[in-house]
Amino acid sequence: MSQNEKKTIRQQILEKRGKFFVTEDVEQASCVIMNRLKDEPAYQQAQTIMCFISFGTEVDTHQFIKQALHEGKRILVPYIASKKDGMKTSEIKDFSELEIGYFNILTPKSDYLRLTEERPDLVIVPGVAFSKDGYRIGYGGGFYDRYLGDQTDPSPRIAIGFQLQVVEQVPVEPFDIAVDKLITEQTVYTFAGQEAD
Repeated sequence: MSQNEKKTIRQQILEKRGKFFVTEDVEQASCVIMNRLKDEPAYQQAQTIMCFISFGTEVDTHQFIKQALHEGKRILVPYIASKKDGMKTSEIKDFSELEIGYFNILTPKSDYLRLTEERPDLVIVPGVAFSKDGYRIGYGGGFYDRYLGDQTDPSPRIAIGFQLQVVEQVPVEPFDIAVDKLITEQTVYTFAGQEAD
């Protein structure tokens, strides 16, 4: 399993996700996914949640973040200064504290940068493709694998994606980090190897 295979799967799924975004009710699918996430005990018990800020054709996390803040959860979002420095987390208090940054993804404005190294109670993980054994293909930067791999006491990790992003297998390398669950609009996968509605 090579980087080329990862690249091929990434391209295929991004193309499928782009078509899905045009032809299907993505808002409804995102809503189902985020409601399932909020039903998870890991979410309900978490005080501090690290969540990616969706862009492009990803499952929409914007409303989820706003609602979680409203519920009194502490929200950490990714902050990438450079590829070399990897991904850090910064706490936001309001969605208005974000602006377009690295890779055209919303990121904290410099005036609201509150970098922290604390371990979140839950990490919501993005991805392009997800396998049925809990591994994922991201966008190729390796930011999440590095961030999760650096945790000495791993946070619970829940990935979210559309069902079309699920594949039987993805190439796995030594530094790849599996997630504990994957939530789609059709089902909730729990790993290792178990699937439950």
